[in-house]
Amino acid sequence: MSLGWLLAGLATGLAVTMSGAWAFVVRTGKPGWIDAIWSFAIGVAGVVAALAPLSAPPAARQALVAVLAALWSLRLGLHIAGRNIRGGGDDPRYAKLREEWGTAYRARLLLFLQIQALCGWLLALSILIAAHNPAPALRARDVLGVVLLLAAVAGEGVADRQLAAFRADPNNKGQVCDIGLWGMSRHPNYFFEWLGWLGYPVIAIDPAGGYGWGWLALLGPALMYWLLVYASGIPPLEAHMLRSRGEAFRAYQARVNAFWLGPRRGKRAATAS
Repeated sequence: MSLGWLLAGLATGLAVTMSGAWAFVVRTGKPGWIDAIWSFAIGVAGVVAALAPLSAPPAARQALVAVLAALWSLRLGLHIAGRNIRGGGDDPRYAKLREEWGTAYRARLLLFLQIQALCGWLLALSILIAAHNPAPALRARDVLGVVLLLAAVAGEGVADRQLAAFRADPNNKGQVCDIGLWGMSRHPNYFFEWLGWLGYPVIAIDPAGGYGWGWLALLGPALMYWLLVYASGIPPLEAHMLRSRGEAFRAYQARVNAFWLGPRRGKRAATAS
């Protein structure tokens, strides 16, 4: 298999999958499933990219990276899918877009999801570059990359469970979650999501210069940081929280970092809205 055909196949598969996600949302009115489909699609693309026999039978590093991509995809995708099953598949971010786009909603959503397909392709490229590092044997850097990604998956899972437990307590209705990791970052799940993507450049980069392409794996964490912090992550979610929680969320913003884990700023304020 040539690299060109592999990249074209990954792009086509992601574009078709996100077109299917668009058709599903238009038919059902449940945009919350978009992120689950996107997560699974990147996982499949990452596994295919990692295991593709570009020059030789798959090596140990390729299998290792494929497992990491699958683990990340399954954990995140199943978490979002479970949340949609319990909540009906609604998502306030997409609801806001539907309101803003009006009659152009369907056409603009299709374009938006194709942009997501492009982002998924770039993330899969980061996985591909890490998997095809030509170093002949697994190294300490490979182990470090695995530890980093596993720690990120575990941290994101802890954050998700803490938020779910907070929301399940009827005494917390109308309040802002600031327990555990949520007292150190307003979006600890996003922080750990980004952290996991650092594992691929750790595996890919050869500081001695033996694999120049490895530096391109930094595209994954760079893109994920931009998406989470400046595009489809924090901005629309915090806008929704300000509408739904008002002054309670503003007080939370004043004392807790948006993205990076860190200590609280000042005294804890009441969070009831």
